[in-house]
Amino acid sequence: MRQLKGKVKETAKERKERKKDFLANKEKAFTVALPVLGGIFILIALLVYFKTRPKDLDLDL
Repeated sequence: MRQLKGKVKETAKERKERKKDFLANKEKAFTVALPVLGGIFILIALLVYFKTRPKDLDLDL
C-alpha cells in the first residue's frame, strides 16, 4: 500500500494527552534537575573553598 504524503492529523484526544505529558515532564524537570544542579553547585563551592584556604595556621600567641 502506498504511503500518504504529509503528517497524520493529530486528534483532540492525542493532543490533550500530549499536553498533559508535556506538563508532567516539565514538573518532573524541576523536581529532579534543580536538586541535582544545587548539589553540583555545592560541590564546586566546597572544592574552591578547600583549594583556596590556607594550608597551615601559625598560632603564635
